[in-house]
Amino acid sequence: MALSEHSVLAHRPLETARLLLRAPTADDLQAVFELHADPIANRFSASGPTPTREASAELLEGWLAHWREHGYGYWVIASREQPEQVIGFGGVMSRTVAGVSGLHLYFRFQPQAWGQGFASEMALAALELAFDTLHAPSVFAVVLAPNTPSRKTLERIGMLLKTSSTDWPSQVASLVYEMTAERFAQMPRTTPAPTPFGA
Repeated sequence: MALSEHSVLAHRPLETARLLLRAPTADDLQAVFELHADPIANRFSASGPTPTREASAELLEGWLAHWREHGYGYWVIASREQPEQVIGFGGVMSRTVAGVSGLHLYFRFQPQAWGQGFASEMALAALELAFDTLHAPSVFAVVLAPNTPSRKTLERIGMLLKTSSTDWPSQVASLVYEMTAERFAQMPRTTPAPTPFGA
C-alpha cells in the first residue's frame, strides 16, 4: 500500500476493549530488547532469543522502515489502563516467511501477560486493519509445530492451517495459517476466550 493512502495510520493509536496499539518509535528499543531476549517469551522462536541490543535495534529499525514506507506495521501493545507499560508487540507486516509472501500476522507478549486473551484481541484488530482498511486478499501466520498456545490462538480467531514449511535448518516444520478476506467477512467480530498458558 502506498504511504500516501495509509500514512494516517502511523499517527493514530488504536484502542480495543483493553489494549492500546500504537506505532513503534526508536525509544522502544529497550522494550524490544527485553522481550526478544527473554528465553521464556521466545521458547518457540525458530531463531531463539535475540542476544544483543544491536540485534534488537536492527529488528526495530526494520519495523520502523516498514511504517515509513507503508504507513502501518507491527504495533507496540500496552494495556489501556497502563499505556506506558509495554506488554508486547504485534500486528501485520508485508513479509516473506517460510517461503510465503504477503501480510503476516505476528505477536509476542511478556509472559506475565499470557493467558488473558490479549493476543486474540490484538490479532482481530490487525485482521480488521488488513481486510477493512488495507483490502488485503489474505493474511498469513507462521508458527512452529510445537507452539500449541499460539496455534490455538490462531485457530480460535478463525485462521486455518494451510501448509507447512521447513524454513530453518535442523528445526521442526513451521506451520502456515491463513485467513482470507472472504472468510473474515463471514466471521463474528467477537474476541474468543483466552488460550490457557498462552497469549
